[in-house]
Amino acid sequence: MSSNTPRQPTRRDLLKRGAMAAGGLATLGMASAAQAAKASPASLKWDHETDVVCVGSGAAACAAAVTAVGQGGKAILVEKMPLPGGTTGKSGGVTWIPNNPFLRARGIDDNKTDCLRFLARYAFPREYTPTSPTLGLPASDYRLLEAFYDNGSPMIEHMDKLGAVRFKEFKMWFVDKHAPDYADHLPENKVSRGRALEPAAGAGSSLGGGSLAAQLEAWLTKRGMPVLLEHRVTKLVMDNGRAIGIEAMHGDKLVRIKARKAVVFGTGGFSHNTELVGLHQPGLYGACAMPGSTGDFISIAGAAGARMGALNTAWRTQVVLEEALENRAVGLGAFVLPGDSMILVNKYGQRIVNEKINYNDRTQLHFVFDPVKKEFPNQVQFMVFDERSLDAFGGAFPIPADRRAARFMIQGNTLAELADNIAERVKKLEKHIGSYTLAPDFKARLADTVSRFNGYAKAGVDPEFERGVHEYDKDWQALFSPVRKESRQPANPMPNVTMHPLNGPFYAFILGPGALDTNGGPAINEKAQVLDTHNKPIPGLYGAGNCIASPARGAYFGAGGTIGLALTFGYIAGLHAMQQPTAKA
Repeated sequence: MSSNTPRQPTRRDLLKRGAMAAGGLATLGMASAAQAAKASPASLKWDHETDVVCVGSGAAACAAAVTAVGQGGKAILVEKMPLPGGTTGKSGGVTWIPNNPFLRARGIDDNKTDCLRFLARYAFPREYTPTSPTLGLPASDYRLLEAFYDNGSPMIEHMDKLGAVRFKEFKMWFVDKHAPDYADHLPENKVSRGRALEPAAGAGSSLGGGSLAAQLEAWLTKRGMPVLLEHRVTKLVMDNGRAIGIEAMHGDKLVRIKARKAVVFGTGGFSHNTELVGLHQPGLYGACAMPGSTGDFISIAGAAGARMGALNTAWRTQVVLEEALENRAVGLGAFVLPGDSMILVNKYGQRIVNEKINYNDRTQLHFVFDPVKKEFPNQVQFMVFDERSLDAFGGAFPIPADRRAARFMIQGNTLAELADNIAERVKKLEKHIGSYTLAPDFKARLADTVSRFNGYAKAGVDPEFERGVHEYDKDWQALFSPVRKESRQPANPMPNVTMHPLNGPFYAFILGPGALDTNGGPAINEKAQVLDTHNKPIPGLYGAGNCIASPARGAYFGAGGTIGLALTFGYIAGLHAMQQPTAKA
């Protein structure tokens, strides 16, 4: 196994899961791969048959399956990994839904016109034109955002009515507030809090995603809908341009599953396919996605004539570079950077951002190009902090709870010593980061940067990047930077609680661009149908979640933005699929 190969999850519960899947199917027998001859669809031998085949087992695929079954249909989940849940199972389970039932119950009007302006402004900042009927967006992109708004709340109500999963408002427990959106300060955002929900049972950052996926799966299995694990889908079976089933490999056996209504893909992105990442991503050293996120749907859909949408987008986060170089499948990203006596600098020792801005947008700065020097000055960055932040916020990733266990933390009694040690570490990473080196005056500039920041902290104002100005900064700081009980540090006495002067000794981590997962792939329409190269729907083929070109492009609207879109378009796919005529082959 190479150093950057994602490690596979454990096989715990596999026997139990396998027995569950076998018990829910009338298996007709499986052919070997060698027997997979080219044949007309009418002459194929099907191993299983159902109304809707849902590929994947995270939020998108499960939502499609639950919705189809709720409409009176039958569904089979097909998952290539040994455990179900996908990347949803690793997440916090938070689900961002505009105009949701809880907002309306509190008398808050999340007006469609206003909300669409916010979505369009954030997702398409270059195209956004408020006076345009489509807000400056291509009509197809506008319809996708409109479909998200129109169907998100009905999806939540539908899941509740079915008893598949119930939601509640997501509140930031340290401040007892509804979570602010990731662009709460935009003038187009008229309802900046309350769109984030979470599972009512099993909620919380460590259980929520697992609870969400597990509840959807349990609802399906209770109704006899099988979950086929370790089945890697390799091909769509097409009949006169319509998707009528799939072929999958289970070990060395070929399995064919007929879809009387439709095939829905919710298989995740391609963040662990280094070839696709190298071709389409500006930089992605590691991801929180499960190791199965290798972009299978891109080639499968392409072979069926699908048109690709954007492939250069992702749900981004910074990662501890050296950890990601050991294993691309990282446990956590550097989401909301913890600490108050903490800054982020580039190769010139200069701050480049409000360090408290959301992880998706902050990570974009790694890709800034200097046209004069012909370089990416922020290619890797350095999170610099001091003893106060180490002691007060230890345990808030990436700051360690026990400094003895922090293999990737760089130390220095003085800023000059820290700068020397950073330079030495960067040199050792040359084969991974190319010609990226520290500027000759990095040490001096770092000292000047810290001095200026310390002045800002004492004054309570950051004139460079407005750190601590917006509600987002302060509220997410409270949530992600709680002072640990054992800390010897006093509460921050400065006028801006997000900033505190840095005093030695000093520490640093090297951060690189990473992701939760990519979110590019085949293009879909507002009915979640996959489009062909003529922008026409491919009958019987649907997509949702991270495996398709995201309706949000690169915008992360708020906590749960990924799952909200996945559930909603999975729901749309399930509804529309059940309205289709039954395949004849």
